[in-house]
Amino acid sequence: MSEPTSPAPPEASEPAAGTSPEGAGVSTTHRIAVIPGDGIGPEVVAEAEKVLEAACVPAGIALEKKSFPLGAEHWLATGQTLPEETLEEIRDQDAILFGAVGAAPGDTRIPSGLIERDILLKLRFSLDHYVNLRPSELFPGTVSPLRDPGEVDFVVVREGTEGPYAGNGGVLRQGTDQEIATEVSLNTAHGVRRLVRFAFELANSRERKKLTLVHKHNVLVNAGHLYQRTVNAMAAEYPDVTVDYLHVDAVTIFMTTDPSRFDVLVTDNLFGDIITDLAGAITGGIGLAPCGNINADRTAPSMFEPVHGSAPDIAGQQKANPVATILAGAMMLEHLGHPEQAEQIRGAVRHDLEVNGVQARSTAKIGDAIVAALQA
Repeated sequence: MSEPTSPAPPEASEPAAGTSPEGAGVSTTHRIAVIPGDGIGPEVVAEAEKVLEAACVPAGIALEKKSFPLGAEHWLATGQTLPEETLEEIRDQDAILFGAVGAAPGDTRIPSGLIERDILLKLRFSLDHYVNLRPSELFPGTVSPLRDPGEVDFVVVREGTEGPYAGNGGVLRQGTDQEIATEVSLNTAHGVRRLVRFAFELANSRERKKLTLVHKHNVLVNAGHLYQRTVNAMAAEYPDVTVDYLHVDAVTIFMTTDPSRFDVLVTDNLFGDIITDLAGAITGGIGLAPCGNINADRTAPSMFEPVHGSAPDIAGQQKANPVATILAGAMMLEHLGHPEQAEQIRGAVRHDLEVNGVQARSTAKIGDAIVAALQA
Protein backbone atom coordinates (compact mmCIF):
# COMPACT_ATOMS: atom_id res chain seq x y z
CA MET A 1 0.00 0.00 0.00
CA SER A 2 1.19 3.49 -0.75
CA GLU A 3 0.11 6.63 1.09
CA PRO A 4 1.21 9.68 -0.90
CA THR A 5 1.11 12.65 1.42
CA SER A 6 1.36 15.54 -1.03
CA PRO A 7 1.94 16.12 -4.73
CA ALA A 8 5.67 16.78 -4.58
CA PRO A 9 8.50 16.30 -2.08
CA PRO A 10 10.23 19.29 -0.51
CA GLU A 11 13.68 20.32 -1.58
CA ALA A 12 16.26 18.44 0.43
CA SER A 13 18.99 20.13 2.40
CA GLU A 14 22.30 20.67 0.62
CA PRO A 15 24.24 17.43 -0.04
CA ALA A 16 27.28 16.82 2.08
CA ALA A 17 30.60 17.79 0.53
CA GLY A 18 32.22 15.13 -1.59
CA THR A 19 29.06 13.13 -2.14
CA SER A 20 27.06 12.44 -5.24
CA PRO A 21 23.53 11.36 -6.11
CA GLU A 22 24.88 8.10 -7.49
CA GLY A 23 24.88 6.67 -3.98
CA ALA A 24 28.51 7.18 -2.94
CA GLY A 25 28.04 8.57 0.54
CA VAL A 26 25.23 10.85 1.59
CA SER A 27 23.37 12.46 -1.31
CA THR A 28 20.27 13.72 0.50
CA THR A 29 19.89 15.14 3.99
CA HIS A 30 16.70 15.85 5.91
CA ARG A 31 16.42 17.59 9.28
CA ILE A 32 14.12 15.62 11.57
CA ALA A 33 12.66 16.82 14.86
CA VAL A 34 12.31 13.81 17.17
CA ILE A 35 9.85 14.08 20.08
CA PRO A 36 9.99 10.77 22.00
CA GLY A 37 7.58 11.98 24.68
CA ASP A 38 6.36 10.02 27.67
CA GLY A 39 5.76 6.43 28.71
CA ILE A 40 6.44 3.99 25.88
CA GLY A 41 7.14 6.85 23.47
CA PRO A 42 10.96 6.72 23.77
CA GLU A 43 10.96 2.92 23.36
CA VAL A 44 8.90 2.82 20.16
CA VAL A 45 10.64 5.86 18.68
CA ALA A 46 14.04 4.20 19.23
CA GLU A 47 12.92 1.24 17.10
CA ALA A 48 11.55 3.50 14.37
CA GLU A 49 14.87 5.35 14.26
CA LYS A 50 16.70 2.03 14.01
CA VAL A 51 14.56 0.94 11.05
CA LEU A 52 14.79 4.33 9.35
CA GLU A 53 18.58 4.20 9.50
CA ALA A 54 18.60 0.70 8.01
CA ALA A 55 16.45 1.87 5.10
CA CYS A 56 18.11 5.24 4.53
CA VAL A 57 21.86 4.67 4.87
CA PRO A 58 22.20 2.28 1.90
CA ALA A 59 20.24 4.77 -0.23
CA GLY A 60 22.47 7.71 0.68
CA ILE A 61 19.78 9.42 2.74
CA ALA A 62 20.90 11.11 5.95
CA LEU A 63 18.45 12.02 8.69
CA GLU A 64 19.87 14.77 10.88
CA LYS A 65 17.86 14.28 14.06
CA LYS A 66 17.31 16.81 16.80
CA SER A 67 15.56 15.59 19.93
CA PHE A 68 13.05 17.73 21.84
CA PRO A 69 12.19 16.63 25.43
CA LEU A 70 8.51 17.52 25.43
CA GLY A 71 5.74 15.85 27.40
CA ALA A 72 4.35 15.30 30.87
CA GLU A 73 7.68 14.62 32.54
CA HIS A 74 9.17 17.71 30.91
CA TRP A 75 6.26 19.81 32.19
CA LEU A 76 6.69 18.47 35.72
CA ALA A 77 10.38 19.34 35.61
CA THR A 78 10.15 22.76 33.93
CA GLY A 79 6.54 23.94 33.99
CA GLN A 80 6.69 24.29 30.19
CA THR A 81 4.68 22.47 27.55
CA LEU A 82 5.74 23.87 24.16
CA PRO A 83 7.51 27.24 24.42
CA GLU A 84 7.40 29.51 21.38
CA GLU A 85 11.18 29.32 20.89
CA THR A 86 10.99 25.52 20.81
CA LEU A 87 8.10 25.66 18.35
CA GLU A 88 10.18 27.86 16.05
CA GLU A 89 13.08 25.40 16.24
CA ILE A 90 10.72 22.60 15.26
CA ARG A 91 9.28 24.72 12.45
CA ASP A 92 12.77 24.89 10.94
CA GLN A 93 12.95 21.09 10.50
CA ASP A 94 11.84 19.10 7.45
CA ALA A 95 9.60 16.66 9.35
CA ILE A 96 8.67 15.55 12.87
CA LEU A 97 8.80 12.01 14.28
CA PHE A 98 6.55 11.91 17.34
CA GLY A 99 6.19 9.20 19.99
CA ALA A 100 3.44 9.70 22.56
CA VAL A 101 2.71 12.18 25.32
CA GLY A 102 0.47 12.11 28.34
CA ALA A 103 0.45 11.58 32.06
CA ALA A 104 -0.59 8.42 33.82
CA PRO A 105 -4.34 8.19 34.53
CA GLY A 106 -5.08 9.60 37.94
CA ASP A 107 -1.88 11.66 38.14
CA THR A 108 -3.35 14.73 39.79
CA ARG A 109 -0.12 16.69 39.43
CA ILE A 110 -0.98 17.49 35.81
CA PRO A 111 -4.26 19.15 34.79
CA SER A 112 -6.38 16.86 32.62
CA GLY A 113 -5.75 17.36 28.91
CA LEU A 114 -3.03 19.99 29.43
CA ILE A 115 -0.27 18.03 27.69
CA GLU A 116 -2.42 16.93 24.75
CA ARG A 117 -3.85 20.42 24.14
CA ASP A 118 -0.66 22.41 24.65
CA ILE A 119 1.65 20.08 22.73
CA LEU A 120 -0.20 17.90 20.23
CA LEU A 121 -2.95 20.34 19.28
CA LYS A 122 -0.59 23.33 19.40
CA LEU A 123 1.75 21.59 16.95
CA ARG A 124 -1.12 20.64 14.62
CA PHE A 125 -2.68 24.10 14.60
CA SER A 126 0.55 26.15 14.58
CA LEU A 127 2.09 24.10 11.76
CA ASP A 128 -1.20 23.94 9.81
CA HIS A 129 -1.52 20.16 9.80
CA TYR A 130 -4.84 20.32 8.02
CA VAL A 131 -4.78 16.70 6.87
CA ASN A 132 -4.79 13.91 9.41
CA LEU A 133 -3.92 10.87 7.31
CA ARG A 134 -4.72 7.43 8.70
CA PRO A 135 -4.04 4.35 6.56
CA SER A 136 -5.66 1.09 7.64
CA GLU A 137 -4.39 -2.21 6.27
CA LEU A 138 -5.01 -5.72 7.54
CA PHE A 139 -1.51 -7.17 7.36
CA PRO A 140 -0.78 -10.88 6.89
CA GLY A 141 -0.22 -12.59 10.21
CA THR A 142 -2.44 -10.18 12.11
CA VAL A 143 -5.88 -11.03 13.40
CA SER A 144 -8.94 -8.86 13.01
CA PRO A 145 -11.70 -9.18 15.61
CA LEU A 146 -14.06 -9.45 12.64
CA ARG A 147 -14.97 -12.95 11.48
CA ASP A 148 -14.62 -12.27 7.74
CA PRO A 149 -13.22 -8.77 7.09
CA GLY A 150 -12.05 -9.45 3.53
CA GLU A 151 -9.16 -7.45 2.11
CA VAL A 152 -8.90 -4.29 4.20
CA ASP A 153 -6.82 -1.47 2.73
CA PHE A 154 -8.25 2.02 3.05
CA VAL A 155 -7.18 5.51 4.11
CA VAL A 156 -9.10 8.06 6.14
CA VAL A 157 -8.43 11.70 5.25
CA ARG A 158 -9.54 13.59 8.34
CA GLU A 159 -9.62 17.37 8.62
CA GLY A 160 -7.13 18.47 11.27
CA THR A 161 -7.51 22.16 12.10
CA GLU A 162 -11.22 22.96 12.06
CA GLY A 163 -14.47 21.43 13.31
CA PRO A 164 -15.29 21.16 17.03
CA TYR A 165 -11.58 20.98 17.93
CA ALA A 166 -10.92 24.55 16.79
CA GLY A 167 -11.47 25.75 20.35
CA ASN A 168 -14.44 28.02 19.65
CA GLY A 169 -16.72 27.57 22.63
CA GLY A 170 -17.14 28.47 26.24
CA VAL A 171 -19.07 28.23 29.47
CA LEU A 172 -21.65 30.56 31.03
CA ARG A 173 -22.91 30.31 34.62
CA GLN A 174 -20.40 27.59 35.38
CA GLY A 175 -21.16 25.51 38.44
CA THR A 176 -24.83 26.47 38.56
CA ASP A 177 -27.98 24.63 37.51
CA GLN A 178 -28.17 27.04 34.56
CA GLU A 179 -24.68 26.25 33.25
CA ILE A 180 -24.36 26.54 29.47
CA ALA A 181 -21.45 24.85 27.69
CA THR A 182 -20.84 25.28 23.95
CA GLU A 183 -18.45 23.74 21.46
CA VAL A 184 -18.82 25.41 18.07
CA SER A 185 -17.81 23.47 14.96
CA LEU A 186 -15.93 25.79 12.62
CA ASN A 187 -15.85 24.83 8.95
CA THR A 188 -14.50 27.17 6.28
CA ALA A 189 -14.84 26.87 2.52
CA HIS A 190 -11.06 27.20 2.24
CA GLY A 191 -10.42 24.47 4.79
CA VAL A 192 -12.92 22.06 3.29
CA ARG A 193 -11.70 22.65 -0.28
CA ARG A 194 -8.06 21.94 0.47
CA LEU A 195 -8.96 18.81 2.44
CA VAL A 196 -11.26 17.48 -0.29
CA ARG A 197 -8.66 18.29 -2.96
CA PHE A 198 -6.10 16.22 -1.08
CA ALA A 199 -8.56 13.34 -0.75
CA PHE A 200 -9.39 13.37 -4.47
CA GLU A 201 -5.70 13.41 -5.40
CA LEU A 202 -5.08 10.47 -3.10
CA ALA A 203 -8.04 8.49 -4.42
CA ASN A 204 -6.98 9.20 -7.99
CA SER A 205 -3.51 7.78 -7.26
CA ARG A 206 -4.82 4.50 -5.85
CA GLU A 207 -5.90 1.42 -7.77
CA ARG A 208 -9.58 1.41 -6.80
CA LYS A 209 -10.09 5.17 -7.22
CA LYS A 210 -13.02 5.44 -4.85
CA LEU A 211 -13.84 8.33 -2.52
CA THR A 212 -16.44 8.22 0.25
CA LEU A 213 -17.58 11.43 1.96
CA VAL A 214 -18.51 10.78 5.59
CA HIS A 215 -20.71 13.27 7.44
CA LYS A 216 -24.21 13.70 8.89
CA HIS A 217 -25.67 16.28 6.53
CA ASN A 218 -29.27 15.32 7.20
CA VAL A 219 -28.91 16.78 10.71
CA LEU A 220 -25.74 18.91 10.58
CA VAL A 221 -27.07 20.72 7.57
CA ASN A 222 -24.69 23.70 7.48
CA ALA A 223 -21.31 22.01 7.76
CA GLY A 224 -22.55 18.83 6.11
CA HIS A 225 -23.85 20.61 3.04
CA LEU A 226 -20.62 22.61 2.73
CA TYR A 227 -18.72 19.33 2.56
CA GLN A 228 -21.22 17.78 0.15
CA ARG A 229 -21.28 20.78 -2.21
CA THR A 230 -17.49 20.88 -2.25
CA VAL A 231 -17.19 17.19 -3.09
CA ASN A 232 -19.87 17.46 -5.78
CA ALA A 233 -18.17 20.44 -7.43
CA MET A 234 -14.70 18.90 -7.37
CA ALA A 235 -15.82 15.47 -8.60
CA ALA A 236 -16.05 16.79 -12.16
CA GLU A 237 -12.27 17.32 -12.15
CA TYR A 238 -11.66 13.66 -11.30
CA PRO A 239 -13.80 11.64 -13.72
CA ASP A 240 -11.96 8.40 -12.91
CA VAL A 241 -12.82 8.60 -9.21
CA THR A 242 -16.08 7.01 -8.05
CA VAL A 243 -17.72 9.14 -5.36
CA ASP A 244 -20.29 8.16 -2.76
CA TYR A 245 -21.63 9.41 0.57
CA LEU A 246 -22.40 7.74 3.90
CA HIS A 247 -23.70 9.10 7.18
CA VAL A 248 -21.11 8.58 9.89
CA ASP A 249 -23.35 6.13 11.79
CA ALA A 250 -23.67 4.01 8.64
CA VAL A 251 -19.87 4.01 8.31
CA THR A 252 -19.50 2.48 11.76
CA ILE A 253 -21.85 -0.30 10.66
CA PHE A 254 -20.04 -1.00 7.38
CA MET A 255 -16.60 -0.84 9.01
CA THR A 256 -17.64 -3.80 11.13
CA THR A 257 -19.64 -5.69 8.50
CA ASP A 258 -17.89 -4.90 5.21
CA PRO A 259 -14.67 -2.88 5.71
CA SER A 260 -13.27 -4.02 2.36
CA ARG A 261 -15.79 -1.73 0.62
CA PHE A 262 -13.74 1.36 1.56
CA ASP A 263 -10.83 2.94 -0.30
CA VAL A 264 -10.43 6.64 0.62
CA LEU A 265 -12.75 8.27 3.14
CA VAL A 266 -12.82 12.04 3.69
CA THR A 267 -14.46 13.55 6.74
CA ASP A 268 -14.33 16.27 9.36
CA ASN A 269 -12.21 16.43 12.49
CA LEU A 270 -14.60 14.89 15.02
CA PHE A 271 -16.03 12.12 12.85
CA GLY A 272 -12.53 11.29 11.64
CA ASP A 273 -11.26 11.02 15.19
CA ILE A 274 -13.92 8.41 15.96
CA ILE A 275 -13.89 6.25 12.84
CA THR A 276 -10.09 6.04 12.65
CA ASP A 277 -9.92 4.40 16.08
CA LEU A 278 -12.53 1.91 14.90
CA ALA A 279 -10.42 1.37 11.79
CA GLY A 280 -7.39 0.64 13.96
CA ALA A 281 -9.34 -1.89 15.97
CA ILE A 282 -10.56 -3.87 12.96
CA THR A 283 -7.05 -4.11 11.48
CA GLY A 284 -5.44 -5.73 14.49
CA GLY A 285 -5.18 -2.95 17.07
CA ILE A 286 -3.80 0.54 17.44
CA GLY A 287 -0.30 -0.87 18.00
CA LEU A 288 -0.21 -1.31 14.22
CA ALA A 289 -1.80 2.04 13.26
CA PRO A 290 0.35 4.95 12.03
CA CYS A 291 -0.74 8.52 11.44
CA GLY A 292 0.46 11.52 9.47
CA ASN A 293 -0.41 15.09 10.40
CA ILE A 294 0.18 16.70 7.04
CA ASN A 295 0.84 20.25 5.95
CA ALA A 296 0.31 19.46 2.28
CA ASP A 297 1.27 23.01 1.26
CA ARG A 298 4.71 22.34 2.82
CA THR A 299 4.82 25.70 4.58
CA ALA A 300 5.82 23.87 7.78
CA PRO A 301 7.03 20.37 8.69
CA SER A 302 4.51 17.54 8.82
CA MET A 303 4.39 15.23 11.82
CA PHE A 304 4.26 11.42 11.88
CA GLU A 305 3.28 9.34 14.90
CA PRO A 306 1.59 6.17 16.16
CA VAL A 307 -2.03 6.67 17.13
CA HIS A 308 -1.67 5.02 20.53
CA GLY A 309 -1.04 6.82 23.79
CA SER A 310 1.89 6.80 26.18
CA ALA A 311 0.76 3.64 28.08
CA PRO A 312 2.69 4.53 31.25
CA ASP A 313 1.62 1.24 32.88
CA ILE A 314 4.02 -0.70 30.61
CA ALA A 315 6.71 1.96 30.13
CA GLY A 316 10.25 0.69 30.41
CA GLN A 317 9.19 -2.95 30.20
CA GLN A 318 9.81 -3.50 26.47
CA LYS A 319 6.21 -4.66 26.02
CA ALA A 320 5.11 -1.98 23.55
CA ASN A 321 4.56 -2.83 19.90
CA PRO A 322 6.71 -0.42 17.83
CA VAL A 323 5.12 -1.30 14.45
CA ALA A 324 2.82 1.75 14.38
CA THR A 325 5.76 4.09 14.93
CA ILE A 326 7.88 2.23 12.37
CA LEU A 327 5.08 2.59 9.81
CA ALA A 328 4.78 6.26 10.73
CA GLY A 329 8.47 6.54 9.86
CA ALA A 330 7.71 5.00 6.47
CA MET A 331 4.98 7.60 5.93
CA MET A 332 7.52 10.28 6.80
CA LEU A 333 9.99 8.98 4.22
CA GLU A 334 7.30 8.95 1.55
CA HIS A 335 6.36 12.52 2.41
CA LEU A 336 10.02 13.53 2.13
CA GLY A 337 10.21 12.10 -1.37
CA HIS A 338 11.51 8.56 -0.80
CA PRO A 339 8.64 6.20 -1.72
CA GLU A 340 11.01 3.31 -2.52
CA GLN A 341 12.50 3.28 0.96
CA ALA A 342 9.05 3.75 2.50
CA GLU A 343 7.75 0.71 0.66
CA GLN A 344 10.84 -1.28 1.70
CA ILE A 345 9.95 -0.60 5.34
CA ARG A 346 6.31 -1.55 4.80
CA GLY A 347 7.44 -4.72 3.02
CA ALA A 348 9.72 -5.61 5.91
CA VAL A 349 6.86 -5.08 8.36
CA ARG A 350 4.57 -7.28 6.25
CA HIS A 351 7.23 -10.00 6.12
CA ASP A 352 7.83 -9.92 9.85
CA LEU A 353 4.12 -10.04 10.67
CA GLU A 354 3.57 -12.86 8.19
CA VAL A 355 6.36 -14.91 9.78
CA ASN A 356 5.94 -13.97 13.42
CA GLY A 357 2.38 -12.67 13.60
CA VAL A 358 1.60 -10.92 16.84
CA GLN A 359 3.48 -13.33 19.09
CA ALA A 360 4.86 -11.78 22.25
CA ARG A 361 8.30 -10.26 21.65
CA SER A 362 10.16 -7.38 23.21
CA THR A 363 9.95 -3.96 21.60
CA ALA A 364 13.61 -4.14 20.56
CA LYS A 365 13.29 -7.67 19.16
CA ILE A 366 10.47 -6.55 16.87
CA GLY A 367 12.60 -3.66 15.66
CA ASP A 368 15.59 -5.97 15.14
CA ALA A 369 13.48 -8.43 13.15
CA ILE A 370 12.21 -5.70 10.85
CA VAL A 371 15.75 -4.42 10.31
CA ALA A 372 16.82 -7.99 9.48
CA ALA A 373 13.96 -8.28 6.97
CA LEU A 374 15.08 -5.00 5.38
CA GLN A 375 18.63 -6.26 5.02
CA ALA A 376 17.74 -9.73 3.76
